[in-house]
Amino acid sequence: MIAQTYTNWEIIFWDNQSADSSASIVKSYSDQRIKYYYAPTHTLLYEARNYGFAKTSGDLIAFLDVDDWWLPEKLERQIPLFNDIDVGLACANYWVDNQIKNKRWVAYKKPISSGRALDGLLSNYTVGLLTLVVRLTALSPNTPPFDSRYHIIGDFDLVIRLSALWKLASIQDPMAVYRIHGNNESTKHHELTVAELECWQEEHSTDLIVGNSPNFSKNKMGIVYHHGVIALLSGKRAEAFSYFMKMNWSGLKLRLLVAWFLPLEILKKMKN
Repeated sequence: MIAQTYTNWEIIFWDNQSADSSASIVKSYSDQRIKYYYAPTHTLLYEARNYGFAKTSGDLIAFLDVDDWWLPEKLERQIPLFNDIDVGLACANYWVDNQIKNKRWVAYKKPISSGRALDGLLSNYTVGLLTLVVRLTALSPNTPPFDSRYHIIGDFDLVIRLSALWKLASIQDPMAVYRIHGNNESTKHHELTVAELECWQEEHSTDLIVGNSPNFSKNKMGIVYHHGVIALLSGKRAEAFSYFMKMNWSGLKLRLLVAWFLPLEILKKMKN
């Protein structure tokens, strides 16, 4: 962050009672643009994000967890995207750095969503929180941006709500690095992710914009697919096949069918 070529920024470092060396590292920098806050109590992830957001003072808000990082030109390339007054949020492609397998790859090989992107995001969600920048006036006043009930999908929920009303501007080049280290929240809590998506799907089914989007039903099929994967990983092959039968023919259904024939040991290695 400090190496950004765009220099008009501030860091709100919300320490959610971390047990690592994060506090000592951030305090080692003598830079007035860095504001450090220690949480009085440990909270769920998106509640903590809301507390940090409440301390901001800028017109644009970006997000970065301590285990990820930005490339130096990220902000310099993203800030001008907001010259279009219809753009409420911006994102970029990013690198995935798997430190377990010592491999790195670009997250999305095909172009990521942009413009009036709601329907595209419901079919193929391509917004990494570590690349997200949001226009402050796109957010509801006096309301925290994230739904604090969520522990895993809070950024998905925010991006979909914003994309229903605003244009999404995208940079196709990687502008950040996402680290996989075996302790990522979405990796550790696969079943919780699916449960949160089910709750989200039910609540938004009556939304006049989101619920009526043509690809809203595809998102539902994604949930069924993840149920099937969880059943396979639990050794419940018959249950997994029942989820397979509920799915429409698609790439996801084919993937679940292939997974159904794989040994459990290989499936677990692929998950990890």
